[in-house]
Amino acid sequence: MSYDANAAYNSDPDVPGPGMPDPGMPGGHGYDGLGYGGAPRGAASPDDLSLPLYGATFGQAVKRFFKNYAKFSGRASRSEYWFAYLFTVLVGIIPMILGFAGSAIAGISASGDSYNATPPAGATALMATAGILMLVAFLATIVPSIAVSWRRLHDANLAGPFYFLSLIPFVGGIILIVLMVMESKPEGQRFDR
Repeated sequence: MSYDANAAYNSDPDVPGPGMPDPGMPGGHGYDGLGYGGAPRGAASPDDLSLPLYGATFGQAVKRFFKNYAKFSGRASRSEYWFAYLFTVLVGIIPMILGFAGSAIAGISASGDSYNATPPAGATALMATAGILMLVAFLATIVPSIAVSWRRLHDANLAGPFYFLSLIPFVGGIILIVLMVMESKPEGQRFDR
């Protein structure tokens, strides 16, 4: 038996339910006539990029991370955000390992020969490769990382510019983590486009 996390969220636009616009309301602004009540709408399929995928797997989250490369409107679920974050950390580990290996080789070489201050060519190549890979990984993930963070804030019913709180020295990162852990709120549907 498999568990479908999205089954709890009705995302069929033709069937009003919890968190769905009530077609009887003038302008279609009411959600069941009670404001933004009910559960937040989620995507019924991992291929639907217009709504957040609640209960996304690692692979689904990474796929959506790159497909929504520079999309700052809409919402992203907690699982989408945290799996994308894990992916960026894992991608950054490979260059770090290469850089540490190059540094270790250079350090061992320097301790063995105090008259020769130049590191071996292999150590230099490893550190240069690590630097290039780190730069490529950073450039490839910076825009989608900010975009998924922006959309995650929307899902918690916060404006995207709250992301800039992370620039506050010392405490900004902690503030952003607290905001990213907040649960999804139906009111965040106002950011869907």
